[in-house]
Amino acid sequence: MKVFKLYQLRAWLALVLFVVPALPAGAAPQALSRPASPKISADLSERLRRSREGGVNVVVQYAAPQASLLDSLISLLGGRVTRRFSRLNARAVSLPASSVEALAARADVRYVSVDSEIRASGHVETTTGTAAVRTQTTLSLLGLPLAQTTLDGAGVGLAVIDSGIDAQHADLRDGLGQSRVAYSQDFTGEGRTDDPYGHGTHVASLAAGNGRGSGAAYRGVAPGARLVNLRVLNSEGKGTVSGLLAALEWVAANRTLYGVRVVNLSLGTPAVDSYAVDPVCRAVRALSDAGVVVVAAAGNNGRDSQGNKIYGQIHSPGVEPSAVTVGATNTFGTDARGDDAVTSFTSRGPARGRWVDEGGVKHYDNLIKPDLVAPGNKVVGAAARSNRLLAEHPELNHDASQPAERRMMYLSGSSMATPLVAGAAALLVQANSQLTPNLVKALLMLTAQQLRGANTFEQGAGQLNVDGAVRLARLVRQDLSALTATGSPLLTSDEPAAESSVAGESFVWSQGLILNRTYAAGPDLYTRYQAVYARGHILGDGVWEGDTSQALRAGMMTEGVVLGANVLTSDGAALWEGVPFFSTELLLGNGIFVGDGILVGDGILVGDGILVGDGILVGDTTVEAQSAPFRGDGTACMR
Repeated sequence: MKVFKLYQLRAWLALVLFVVPALPAGAAPQALSRPASPKISADLSERLRRSREGGVNVVVQYAAPQASLLDSLISLLGGRVTRRFSRLNARAVSLPASSVEALAARADVRYVSVDSEIRASGHVETTTGTAAVRTQTTLSLLGLPLAQTTLDGAGVGLAVIDSGIDAQHADLRDGLGQSRVAYSQDFTGEGRTDDPYGHGTHVASLAAGNGRGSGAAYRGVAPGARLVNLRVLNSEGKGTVSGLLAALEWVAANRTLYGVRVVNLSLGTPAVDSYAVDPVCRAVRALSDAGVVVVAAAGNNGRDSQGNKIYGQIHSPGVEPSAVTVGATNTFGTDARGDDAVTSFTSRGPARGRWVDEGGVKHYDNLIKPDLVAPGNKVVGAAARSNRLLAEHPELNHDASQPAERRMMYLSGSSMATPLVAGAAALLVQANSQLTPNLVKALLMLTAQQLRGANTFEQGAGQLNVDGAVRLARLVRQDLSALTATGSPLLTSDEPAAESSVAGESFVWSQGLILNRTYAAGPDLYTRYQAVYARGHILGDGVWEGDTSQALRAGMMTEGVVLGANVLTSDGAALWEGVPFFSTELLLGNGIFVGDGILVGDGILVGDGILVGDGILVGDTTVEAQSAPFRGDGTACMR
């Protein structure tokens, strides 16, 4: 009997099942599923198929400048506009379900999707390498420092779009005792900007907490950053797509006034639509094109109810190619990184948003995500006063004897990993203000550490390495522009050694990038300018994709860049080193995706329905005693 190896079996399955050419990167689908309009999202179409009774809340994307005519039609159809997003060419609309198809039939309507519910996705300074670059030498003589500065995110605006921020917490005040929250606005309708739920304050402190509440023991990555508090999750930790869109549009309109260069999204909703039509993904792309780094949580749906590892559950907007999508690792409470591992709960790739053609065939995005991973298990951060999470789970207290304004708590999840990367992005922008969002993302990936035993669907380019990213950012030329020729020198000095030493432990950088459905590697990526580093692009624009093959796109990337042929299980070295896990060619087609013995067919995962929807998941089965705070993974509140 012939014996098939695992990778041969995967390839055989892909050939046996029908394979249809994938949607090119960045291309918009031409039609979506029947029997509803081709411009109606799959989940809304299914809702209409089951029943056209009652009302629905939707997000309508339209072609400018038809907004006033659209508003009149919505009224005639018995609906009402609940929110207007003029910069995004979108409306949030409440209308009878029976009117959805008539609305979508208009030529000026581009897409109609559900105004879905969104929810929150919970020693950091040392283990991320931040402490190693906190003090920067700006002037030296004969190797001796004459002038130094602190790299802490000062002058950089960081918008936390979450459940609110307790602006009076000690971690979020400056040296004079004043709040570092420069602006707050509520988008939930509750009329408050504090944090009764408790998620947003914790997230904000991981990105920008100054450690005052813990005697500097638990300081965030960018403690000097200017915080902007945009509240989209209510007192129960829930929100809507329309609320999130409103917050993103606020950033688009006010980013210059408040110096917002980074947005943190530790929240999400299950990805149904392709990123090409998902309204939140489109808003994220617009912000990235405008110069704002958007960091998004991968999600916490990495296993089913039996504990089996599952794939394909990256959440929106983490499926957006321009976003820096972050998964979670477990540091096991040690500063050294040698024992770090990807948590079992963090969502794995590929991104499985989809569109359906006129023949009813589904096309999946199949993008490799996440882009990075960072510590996200039992992370200590600020606790908002009288917050619901802590009230319902007092075991999450870090030190219950502390006064409310200094209280700290444990949380776990990709929500906690995300602000560490957002804080790192703020440091890179402070170190080199001319970096584009694409360059920030590239530097974070190029210098990441590949974790042994984890595949690319689990860790992307690897674990956050602030030390390497900052050192490389300081070398990048500040005169780059969209006119800079591909292949021009990227750095102001010689090629740096592609390695870092954190907490006494040395490791090599990944030296590679995640690009759509493959990866790229090679020193050219950090020594020569690539056209994809400019605004208005995604990194994946450097790759041409056919039905079964991929190649560098001429003029977008240098010839010295090498594309990968497989998703790899890392051996702990550079991104291109390891054991083949899955052929990248298979990501160019549709159908069934096989990984670790768990079958993903037609977009449905084994165990689907158990962890569907993002919520606050408390523990795996129990919350461990705080006497062993770093044992196991995912045992506190996740996302």
